[in-house]
Amino acid sequence: MKEIKAYIHRNRIADVVHALEAAGFGNLAVIDVKGMLRALDPKEQDYSAEIGEKVISEVKLEMVCQDEDRLAEAVRLIREHGRTGQRVAGWIYITEIAEAIPIDGD
Repeated sequence: MKEIKAYIHRNRIADVVHALEAAGFGNLAVIDVKGMLRALDPKEQDYSAEIGEKVISEVKLEMVCQDEDRLAEAVRLIREHGRTGQRVAGWIYITEIAEAIPIDGD
């Protein structure tokens, strides 16, 4: 079982989520974050007083791929639908999950 975390430009996240859902992937988490990706437009940038740098609002997508045979498909969909035309439009990280424990009523 693998966890995928992808940092994606805000204007691409809807296409990425729709493509993943259409392919049968579910249980996606979409989290607003501030990042240091290159802005598509200077108007996207804000200044962070905390870190003293320009930042943009971006999105972190988190998902678990239980079928490792489908991992490459999920990565391909994220890369294909997350493109912005920039050389680097975000990052995808893949980590191993040792165990998944449900939160239930017992």
